[in-house]
Amino acid sequence: MTTTVPVTAETVAAAQRRTRRVLMIGQVLAGLGMGSTLSIGAILAAQISGSPAFSGMAATMSTLGAALAAVPLARLARRSGRAPALATGAVTAALGAVLAMVSAGVSNFPLLLLGVLLIGTGTAVNLQSRFAAADLAAPATRGRDLSLVVWATTVGAVSGPNLIGPGESLGALLGLPELSGPFLFTVLAQCLAAALYLVGLRPDPLALAAAWQEEQDRATAAEAARSGVAAPPTAAMSEDRVGIRLALLSIALSHATMVAVMAMTPVHLTDHGASLVIVGFTISLHIAGMYALSPLFGILSDRLGRRPTILLGQGMLLASLVMTGFGAESEGWVVAGLIFLGLGWSASTVAGSALLTESAAPARRPIVQGRSDLLMSGSGAIGGALAGPLLAGLGYSGLSFVTMALVGIVLAALLVSPRGVRPAIRG
Repeated sequence: MTTTVPVTAETVAAAQRRTRRVLMIGQVLAGLGMGSTLSIGAILAAQISGSPAFSGMAATMSTLGAALAAVPLARLARRSGRAPALATGAVTAALGAVLAMVSAGVSNFPLLLLGVLLIGTGTAVNLQSRFAAADLAAPATRGRDLSLVVWATTVGAVSGPNLIGPGESLGALLGLPELSGPFLFTVLAQCLAAALYLVGLRPDPLALAAAWQEEQDRATAAEAARSGVAAPPTAAMSEDRVGIRLALLSIALSHATMVAVMAMTPVHLTDHGASLVIVGFTISLHIAGMYALSPLFGILSDRLGRRPTILLGQGMLLASLVMTGFGAESEGWVVAGLIFLGLGWSASTVAGSALLTESAAPARRPIVQGRSDLLMSGSGAIGGALAGPLLAGLGYSGLSFVTMALVGIVLAALLVSPRGVRPAIRG
């Protein structure tokens, strides 16, 4: 993975602006494709399997697909660059949508599960896009640049479910099996995203970042030689392992907290007589909390620091769990709690991702980032799986109180973990 583009500060700045725009458009496309298919996938799973008990398998397989794809895509990025990795993931998701359409026609449940598993690769692409936005970012704006790509998810996440109706109409017009039409949008959106990555991410941000870091290391060594002092360790060889562990922990447990409570909220509300309108409104506000204010948290992480912003995120998660725990019988408190749940997730994920990026040695960043995405998706899957039995045994309040332990672990790690001593990496 090399670049032939002359490496200067101006080249890097221009490439970063282009990379950020491409990734934001890619996030919108991916969201438009994913938003409708995950909803329709649950309905299709229940219809093909013949039992509503299997409707949750769509979300489970999608999450599993994202987890399984995280490290392979990261290794591909390290070897060949961001563009091939992101494009490969998008094409894989498109293939999954095709398989899901075929499964609807032949009523094959295992084929549907395989299709949704591959569609989950699109989620892995979305997660790695935020790290791609940080490859060339200056340290002073790394959190902001990363958060803008996260924010772009809002458009697709909100608009995607509204494509179910038009997708069904288009599918009927083309003579496709019932419930398969919305997957057409996934195929189209993911193929467009793949082409966008391959064409727009030139020069490749990861390759250019490596070349720029080498140039800076050479300049540092030359300056040290002129001054007659020992050259410091090169940035490519230095790493803040404490920062990496803290970032991995905060991202994974914040995601587990969010998924556990969010996944059980519709069940709790409907069991207590809430209308589907209230349920939909609550989840919409929660999603808005997750993405809409992410640029604010990116700016805060740049100005206040990564750890203080993670601490702010954990504080909001704790406030959310207090609201849902003590206010479980009140729709108003549950709605407020879900908003804070999204905000806390956003602050912790944005700041944690920025901390992870700058703590890892440049040569190892893609692999470390891939492991983070694996842990994030895996912890979300575990959190969602355990939330059901906790809700059944302890109720919604009990689920909220038990989940506080995850927030407590992150808070304890923030308080006791020393700051890293590795040399700063110039952006």
